[in-house]
Order: sequence, then structure tokens, then C-alpha cells
Amino acid sequence: MKDAAPQTIYLKDYKPFGWIIDDVHLTFRLHPTATRVISRIRFRPDYDVHDRPFMLHGEGLKHISAKVDGHEVELHHVNGGIEVDVPHAPFNWEAEVEINPEANTALEGLYMSNGMYCTQCEAEGFRKITWYPDRPDVMAQFTVRIESDAEHTPVMLSNGNGLYYAQDNTQSPAPNISIYQDPWPKPAYLFALVAGDLVAHEDKFTTMFGREVDLSIWVRPGDEHKCAFGMEALKKSMKWDEDVYGREYDLDEFNIVAVDDFNMGAMENKGLNIFNSSCVLASPETSTDGNFERIEAIIAHEYFHNWTGNRITCRDWFQLCLKEGLTVFRDAQFTADMRSEPVKRIDDVLALRARQFPEDQGPLSHPVRPESFQEINNFYTATVYEKGAEVIGMLKTLVGDDAYKKALDLYFERHDGQACTIEDWIQVFEDSTDRDLGQFKLWYTQSGTPNVTVREEYTDDTFSLHFKQSSEPTPGQNKKLPQVIPVAVGLLNDNGEEVVPTKILELTEPEQSFSFEGHATRPVPSILRGFSAPVVLHQDIDNSRRAFLLANDTDPFNRWEAGRMLARDSLLSSIREGNAPNSDYLVGLRTLLGDTSLDPAYRALMMGQPSQSELAGVLHQAGVTPDPAAIHAASEALRSAKAEAFADILPEIYAANQVSGAYSPDAEPAGKRALANAALGLITKLDGGATAATQYAKANNMTLQLSALSALLDAEAGDEALQAFYDQWRDDRLVIDKWFSLQVMHAKPEALAKTTSRLTNHLDFDWKNPNRFRSVMGMLAAHHAGFHHESGASYALLADWLIKLDPVNPQTTARMCSAFQTWKRYDEDRQKLAGAQLKRIAEQPNLSRDTSEMISRIRGV
Repeated sequence: MKDAAPQTIYLKDYKPFGWIIDDVHLTFRLHPTATRVISRIRFRPDYDVHDRPFMLHGEGLKHISAKVDGHEVELHHVNGGIEVDVPHAPFNWEAEVEINPEANTALEGLYMSNGMYCTQCEAEGFRKITWYPDRPDVMAQFTVRIESDAEHTPVMLSNGNGLYYAQDNTQSPAPNISIYQDPWPKPAYLFALVAGDLVAHEDKFTTMFGREVDLSIWVRPGDEHKCAFGMEALKKSMKWDEDVYGREYDLDEFNIVAVDDFNMGAMENKGLNIFNSSCVLASPETSTDGNFERIEAIIAHEYFHNWTGNRITCRDWFQLCLKEGLTVFRDAQFTADMRSEPVKRIDDVLALRARQFPEDQGPLSHPVRPESFQEINNFYTATVYEKGAEVIGMLKTLVGDDAYKKALDLYFERHDGQACTIEDWIQVFEDSTDRDLGQFKLWYTQSGTPNVTVREEYTDDTFSLHFKQSSEPTPGQNKKLPQVIPVAVGLLNDNGEEVVPTKILELTEPEQSFSFEGHATRPVPSILRGFSAPVVLHQDIDNSRRAFLLANDTDPFNRWEAGRMLARDSLLSSIREGNAPNSDYLVGLRTLLGDTSLDPAYRALMMGQPSQSELAGVLHQAGVTPDPAAIHAASEALRSAKAEAFADILPEIYAANQVSGAYSPDAEPAGKRALANAALGLITKLDGGATAATQYAKANNMTLQLSALSALLDAEAGDEALQAFYDQWRDDRLVIDKWFSLQVMHAKPEALAKTTSRLTNHLDFDWKNPNRFRSVMGMLAAHHAGFHHESGASYALLADWLIKLDPVNPQTTARMCSAFQTWKRYDEDRQKLAGAQLKRIAEQPNLSRDTSEMISRIRGV
């Protein structure tokens, strides 16, 4: 059936629900194709709300019965649910519906994943389970009874604390029964249920006040050996949240379940976190260092939601950044404490520039808190998450560490158990700091990335910095107001010594100047230290200044940034004029790579260079039409130049950073492997893959094996190893995801579409599994030169698959549409090719609301 016409929902139209729920009792009689859901809910009027229509959401439900105070009632079907005539007094609601988990390929609501029952209710999946006011500001205590065939579902879990587990032998076949009660009120999007043949990796945690919590990671039989790291990450997260934020866990048990078919990374359901298997299962043999770090961060993120998202949730979905931005910021703090703070900051900025800046600068631009939406699933974006976290970081920078802690304590005290808004969040900081944050709030309401231009002046021992800020028009916002921008600045002398330590300058006006007196010689400024604000900094400095900062800056981020800018300018010069790689960059990088006092992970990051997509964005912003083929050629030429320039030291770096002994995913050995593998990538340019072949043969962990295989593919010498890798890991679904991705990643630009199409015909390509689909189509979109190849073949291939996937999984389809968001950067021929595919998708009959909205925004129609 065709989706209803898209309906735009506006923040300004918010109205509270007119009823309060005292408690919810749900009974699930599980069946793969005919699950019965029985709900008993106690409602009472909210007398503070004058307009109280009784509307319950519901989608795709087979209605069985509905009663109010024991009497059958008539349902009035409306868009998105039902309305019922109810008394203007407390009453009991009873309803029974039937749903088909097996047919639920959208993976929202209650669905099946390889024989296991699973739920995903954020944002609006609960309405696919039963009639309910499915909105985040309706919070209630849930008691859940689950009944099923004991043979196929020996484990049945829900939110809260388990009260009862039994098999009722009076019936045949004997049903399995579990009863869970969550004592903490929650919105329906946090509801969770899992049932299936699962085994637990168990542990315990004693909280700061002496409460013992039972911890379990539930997995399919055979995956038990991949749980230990996740459990340690969970315990570290619990301890860190107590130590840093004073937050104690509040239930008797905490469960994590690994699910193969899951649209997102993980979900923070109260007491029962459901994880995409790729985000919790790990072993040295099957997971890379990057996988381990990502798992640690995601487990922390979902656990931290217990307070910033669950105990305090968002009033409506426009406030999504309230829980996500704050929790992303908290998990970034955690990773910085567990690993390397400078490396974590650089990684976050790389991700921000790769994902969020293009979003800000294109047709999908929207404020951190949107003003409207048609499909909320389309606003789980880098702007909400990553930029939302940057806004929290700026606020902390502006008020200081002590004031930030004081404000957070007040936030938890004042709003525990509530559904809140950005206004509530800002008010907490205003009340605890006596500071007016009205202008700062613009970070939540204005879209786009601000541009900050700085000019230097030195006169009579006084050094001055003159700033200008501006923001380009974005969809729906043509005029922008000046924002509060914290700019961290330090000054260095000619010897590289810090003569003015880091100071926070607050930009609040379109133009603003700051002076530093008493400098007998002109200092060298280090501006936007630590990337103190998510802006684009325009600074007219030459390569010799950047080389000086690369060698001497005392701020790790800006030292890296100086090298990054040297590399970028070298690449842009090669693309525009065909110039050779910049010697200042190569000399400075060589010196830095030889500095063994620096963290190996930091030096590994220094060896990287701007992505081809980033370079296209820089050219586009400068008014130059980017040529993907020229960008690709320049990038490869710079890699080759680095290999030649560092030929004598690369083997030394590679050898010095080999790690002996048992594998550990901790920061120190992981950093060494990162640097050794970065060196291996350049060595391969020189030896045709000989060193990589040796590493592949000897590798005893996935980090070494996969990096060696990647190098061999880069050298076009990896066919034999690629087949051996598949033969070794063909039964491990997560490793085979890597196998698919590597082949797409290393395809020649002109052969990308053909390579990708061949892989979609492979027996192991399960396009209905989100991880497998993303492992191929996500890499197709990320391959800049190949995706934007002049033939347009990749545009057409991706469009084919999006059209095929949309009826099955609209959410994954819609998110993958963002691959086309930069299509108007390129030349007229490419625009015609991409535009034709976008039009073809848009004209599909029965296109989902999710995909329809995304394609419409990308096309600008």
C-alpha cells in the first residue's frame, strides 16, 4: 500500500498530550507470523492541558479488540492511528492486536533477525507494535509479560528488572514465560524486547554506593568468545560515569544483545541495549584496532544514555540533539580519557569535516535543532550528533570546567524523570553561571558552517588579531546572525616557545579585534587551537609559517592542522597547475615522523592526507568546479612522492613499531600498529607489495592481516590473498563484510561500477542485511573518483539498488541517498547524469516517505 502523502511537522505546532499514563502492562504471545500483543494501560486526564483529544498511534496493526473500562469501543481511524471517545476521567484501556514480525523487513517495531525476535522503537517504531501515544513526552512505567515456545525462544528479555522466568508445564507445548518490570518511567521509543536462542557472557559491577548489578552480553551460540572486550568496555563506562559525572546505574541488571539485522549501530533502551553485532562482538582474530575502539565508544555512548536520554529524555523529536549531542560529547570525553586526547580530537574533526561540513554546505543542511521534518528517521544526521556534540564542547569551553560540572549537576537534579527541551538545557547553564546565553542558542537554530576570517597586525609592541565572521545562506535561512564563537589562541616566539598560553577569545560581533601588548618581536599566532569551534578558518599565511607551526606548535591539534594545510595546498596546487608536491610539507613531515617522543598514533595521523571528497569541497567553495579524476591523480601522486621522499626511514619506522607478544587493543600497541601500517602503505609503493605479503603470511590478528591485504590490493598483487582471506573467514559474517568493502575500496575508478555489480551477484551478498548492503554500497558512495566517474555508471548502479531496497527497508535506503548530496558541485555532464538518477528514484511508484523526503531535499524541489 502506498505511503500517505508526506506531512510536514513543525516545532512551533507542538502541543502536549492531554493524558497521563499511570502504568502500562503488555503481554506478548510470540509467533513468527502472528504475534498477539495485549495492552492494559491506566490513563487519567492532565488537567493542565485544556484540549484533550484521545489519539493513539498505530501502523500496520491487525486490530482484534479495544475496551475502555471493560466495554468495547469504536475506533475512528485517522492519519497515523486512531481516535477514541473516552470519559473525561481516569479510565482503563485494554486492546489486543496481531502483528507479523517475520514480514517486517523495515526492521522497525518487532521483527525477526535469523529466528530471533527483536525490537527497534526509536524513533516511531512502537506504533508498529500496539496502539499507544508514541511520542517521547509520554512517559510511563512498563510491566511486560512474554510468552513463547520454550524450544525456540529459551531466552526472553525486556526492559528493567526480571521478576519471573518459568515454563508452564500445564500446557502443551509448554510455553516459556518471562516477566519484566521497569520502575523508571520511559517513553515508548525506549521499549525493548528480545527473544531467541541466546547465551550470555556474564559479569557483575558494584556501583559507587555498593549496589551489585548483574551484567550480561547475550549472543548467538558460537559468538561467546567475542564478548570479553565489550564487557570490559561496559564496566569502564559505568565507572567513568560515576567518577566524572557522578551518575550511578539504577537497575539490578544491565543487558546487551547482539543482533545481526539492525539499521543503526546500537540502541539505548532502558536496561536492555540492543546492538548491531558489528558494534559489540570483537576478537583479535576477527576485529581490527579500529573495530575495538569503535566498540568501546559505542558501548560507552549507549550506556551514558541511561542518564542523558533515558532518565532525562527529549520532549519531542525536534530536541533529538539534546540527548544525542550531549551523549556524543560524553563518549568523546570517555575515549579521550581511555586513549589519546589529541588523537581523539583529530579523529572527531576528520569525521566532522567528512560528514557534517558537506551536510551543512549542501541541500541537506539543517539546524542542530530542526524547525520541521516530514520523516524523523531522516534527521539522525551528523549535524544532530557530531555538530550537536561540538556545541556542547563550545559551551563547556565558554563557561569553564567547574561551571560545566555545576550546570550538569543542576541539570540532573532539576530534570530527572522529565522530557526536556533545548530551552531547559540552556536555562540550567544560565541559572548556574549567571550568564546570558541567548546568542549562544543560535548554534541550535541556525544552519550552516560559519566562516571566520582573521587578519594580523603588529605595531609598537602590540600584536592584534582582527576577526570577521559570516555564514552563507542555507535552505530556508537566507540571513544569518553573528554567533558566539570561542576561538582558542596561543602565541609563539621565533624559537617556537609559547609566550602567550592558550586564551579563549569570544567572537560575538560580525567584526571584532583583540590585542596582545608587550611583545618586543612579532609573535606567531596559533589560532583555533583544539578546533575550539566548528567553523572554517580563513587565514592568509604562507607555507613557511605553516612549516614553522608543524615543527613547533605546542597545541597538538594545530600542529597536525598545519601539516594538513600544507598537504592540502600542495594537492590543490597539483590539481590546478600540475605542480610537484610541496617541499616544505615533505621536509616538515619527515622531521615529525622521526620524532620518537611523539605518540605513534599521532604520527600515523600525520601521515594521512586530505580526502578526495574534502578537496572537492574546498575547490567548490572557492568557485572552482572539481574534477574527480584530477583530484584522484594528485592524491595518488602525493602518496608516491611521500614514499620516495621517506624511502630511507620508512623501513625503520615500520620495524620500530612492530608489536610482539599477545595481542592487546589498548592505545599504546594499537598506536604502534597504526604507524607501522601507515608506513606499510607507502612501502608498498616502493616494493610492489613484498613487505605486505610477508606481513599477511605472518599476521596473527585482523589489524595486521587486513592492512596487509589492503596494501596488496593497492599494489594490484592481492588476488591470491583475497581468495585465501575469503576461504579463511567465509563463515564469519562480520569479517566477510570487510572482504566486500576492501574490494570496492580498491577498485579502479573506471572499474568501480563493474566491480561493485560483480560483488552484488556474489552468493554472500545479502542485500536485505543493512551491514552487508552498507559494506558494498556505502563503499561505492565513498569511492570519490569512482562514484563520480564521468560515465555515470556508479550513479546508475546505486540508484538501481536504492529503488530495489526502498520497499524492503526505507530507513537504510533514505540514509544511503545522502551519497548524492554533493551532486551539484560537479560539472554539467555529471550533474545531468546524477540528476537523471535522482529523478528516476523520485518517480518510483509507492516510494517511501523516508526516501521521498530525502530525494526531494537533495534535488531541491
